[in-house]
Amino acid sequence: MGDVIQLVRRRPIPRDRAGGVTFFFDLACPYTYLAAERLDRRFCGARWRPAAGRHLAGSPLVASARANETGAPDARAMHAVELRARELHMPLVWPERFPAQVPHAMRAATHAAERGRAQAFAIAVGRLAFCGGFDVEDPRMLAEAAAAAGLDVDETLDAAGDEWRDREIEAAGRALWVDGGTTLPAVRHEGGLFCGEHGVTAAIFSLPAVVNAWPGR
Repeated sequence: MGDVIQLVRRRPIPRDRAGGVTFFFDLACPYTYLAAERLDRRFCGARWRPAAGRHLAGSPLVASARANETGAPDARAMHAVELRARELHMPLVWPERFPAQVPHAMRAATHAAERGRAQAFAIAVGRLAFCGGFDVEDPRMLAEAAAAAGLDVDETLDAAGDEWRDREIEAAGRALWVDGGTTLPAVRHEGGLFCGEHGVTAAIFSLPAVVNAWPGR
């Protein structure tokens, strides 16, 4: 894989902090990848929280795959993501296992959140999955993401195998649903709830108090 670049060392020091913002994400969802990259630059100090649950649609592609007897996502849904990536001038590579869920990566994300590294970890996983096409359920890929986020690799891999963490992920999804959330990714702020990738875009432009968090933006 080459040298590990630690994302936590490459972020500039923020002027403002978006402490009132929570970003709910599902690492299996390409829309999370597309949204996370922009949130990473716009909202400093936001809380990043892995979430899933039967009440939420983690990704339109995943939903279409469940409805398809072949287990394959709808070609039109995939094309929509590809078009959106091009609109955002972002690379997009489909992982081989897509649209399979990534429970180990999600459990590891709860560990990253406990260490204050969820943002860097989610960005690293998203890039491995949707820029490189790698299987982020592979322990080697999780190790790469952990190292990039400045996490202890052994602790992260232990967390990835801890099924009790699934309850925390489910609880986050349930809490979002109770607040009126319908899909992931989502941004919750004291001023409102924004669901889906386009909702996240709306949040970026609707919350001026926490936009322009980075120097030079």
